[in-house]
Amino acid sequence: MSIVITPISPVAFSVFGLPVRWYALAYIAAFVVGYFLLKRMMRSDKCAIKLSKKELDDLLTWVILGVIIGGRLGYVLFYNLSFFISHPLEIFAVWHGGMSFHGGLIGVIIAAFLCGRSWSRGLKILDLLSIVAPIGLFFGRMANFINMELMGRPTDSSLGVFFNGVSDVPRHASPIYEGLTEGVLLFIIMALLYRFTNLRRWPGALCSIMAMCYAVFRIYCEQFRMPDTQIGFLTSWGLTMGQLLSGVLFLCGCALFCVAVGYRRK
Repeated sequence: MSIVITPISPVAFSVFGLPVRWYALAYIAAFVVGYFLLKRMMRSDKCAIKLSKKELDDLLTWVILGVIIGGRLGYVLFYNLSFFISHPLEIFAVWHGGMSFHGGLIGVIIAAFLCGRSWSRGLKILDLLSIVAPIGLFFGRMANFINMELMGRPTDSSLGVFFNGVSDVPRHASPIYEGLTEGVLLFIIMALLYRFTNLRRWPGALCSIMAMCYAVFRIYCEQFRMPDTQIGFLTSWGLTMGQLLSGVLFLCGCALFCVAVGYRRK
C-alpha cells in the first residue's frame, strides 16, 4: 500500500506579503550550517589549511555566487538550452525552478581556486568544502520533495508516495532517496574519512572521493527518478542526462585522485 501525503505549500511563510519559499530556506540553511562547520574545522589541528575570517567570508560569498550562477547556467546548458535560446529572459527567472548540481559544482570549483589563488590551496579548500557540501544536497533534496519536484517513476512498491489530489499514480520518492544517499550517507563517509584518515593531507584526495561517491549515488538513484520531460531518456536502454553527467564526474574524480596520490608521493 502506498504512502499517501497531503501536499505541502512550496511557500513556507510570507514577510510583508513577499513569499519565502522552502527552496530558498534550504539554500540559506545549507550556507549557514556549512559556514559554521567550516569555522569549527578551522580551529582543529587536523585542518590542512587555515583561512582568516576575511578569507572565509570571501569564500562564502564566492561559493554562493558559484552555486547559484553555476547551477543555473548548468541547467540552461545541460537540460533545456533550446528553450532558453528562444526565451533568454527566462534564464534569470530562477524562481521558476531549474538548477543543476553539476553546474553548481563547476561554479564552486571556480570559487575555490579564486579564493585559493594557487593549485594546492584551491584543492585544499575544495577538500574542506567536500565535507560540508552533502549538507546542502540534503536540504536541497528535501525542498525538492516539498515542492513535489523531480519525483520518481511509477511504482507498486509499498515505498511509493501518492500526493493526495496531485499524483496520478504512486511514485518513488526519489528526492528522499537522493537526500539520504547524496546527503546523509555521503556526509557520514566524508566526515569519517576526514576524521580518521590522513587523506586530508593529500590536496585533492577528499574532493575527488566526494565526486566519485556522489556520482555513484546519483547514477543509482536516477533509476528511480523520472527523466526531465524536455529531454527524456538519452538512449533506448534508459540513460538519463543526470547519469551521463555523473559518469563524466566519476571519471574526473578518478583522475584527480590519481593526481593527489602522485602529489603525495613526491
